Amino acid sequence: MSECTHDCSSCGENCSSRTDPQDLREKPHPLSKIKKIIAVVSGKGGVGKSMVTSMLAAQSNRKGFSTAILDADITGPSIPQAFGLSGQAYGDENGILPIKTRKGINVISLNLLIDNVTDPVIWRGPVIAGVVKQFWTDVIWGDVDYMFIDMPPGTGDVPLTVFQSIPVDGIVVVTSPQELVSMIVEKAVNMAKAMNVPILGIAENMSYFKCDGCGKEHSIFGESHIKETAEHFGISSVCRLPINPVIAYMADKGQGDDMNEQAIETFFDEIREKI
Repeated sequence: MSECTHDCSSCGENCSSRTDPQDLREKPHPLSKIKKIIAVVSGKGGVGKSMVTSMLAAQSNRKGFSTAILDADITGPSIPQAFGLSGQAYGDENGILPIKTRKGINVISLNLLIDNVTDPVIWRGPVIAGVVKQFWTDVIWGDVDYMFIDMPPGTGDVPLTVFQSIPVDGIVVVTSPQELVSMIVEKAVNMAKAMNVPILGIAENMSYFKCDGCGKEHSIFGESHIKETAEHFGISSVCRLPINPVIAYMADKGQGDDMNEQAIETFFDEIREKI
């Protein structure tokens, strides 16, 4: 056997370095201990992914679990506003400290690190992906039972970085009732499968509006397709979220800690059992 040059492209040997897949996952900050990580993804924007992330985190916190949100949507961060967070996160020689919500959820987001939250983030993909990785490696999260990662929409650089760098235990896919979305959902599902990340459940936001007067459910954005979509992909846990002006108002007013839907409570319990 010739001396190894570590250049597999010019080597004919069948060694372990060639056959074993490379593990690209990063270790969290030494002062962090994160037990379970759930990424919340969507194939397209505007379906309420951040809203679902916020409600899942609030539900986890209400049940007494130590909870954190890593806002990986660098160019469109909305988690701080949903929880009424302002000011800047700070750190010391040990690392960056997340900001706590009113009821104790740890949050890190780009909007908590810049001077003006309305300044656009005009960065290329690798830079954005690098910041997300730093949120994992440089932030002192402490002891966390459940971390929720609010992912940017689509299947680009950041989702790839998260799936490769962070030991995600499973994903929740957020969608809306339009038929067009089922195709886009399939892209997100297929990416998760390609990265060998379990799909915990699918949440259909804006699924219906329940009339206060007649009590009937009205399909404002079209008939629900969540059942068919879930069956197609073999997903057992589904969640239909109504159009609820109260929840929207609470998010606008920074009351994310108090947002609650019965469907989310049941959904959280179901996905928690899977991991």
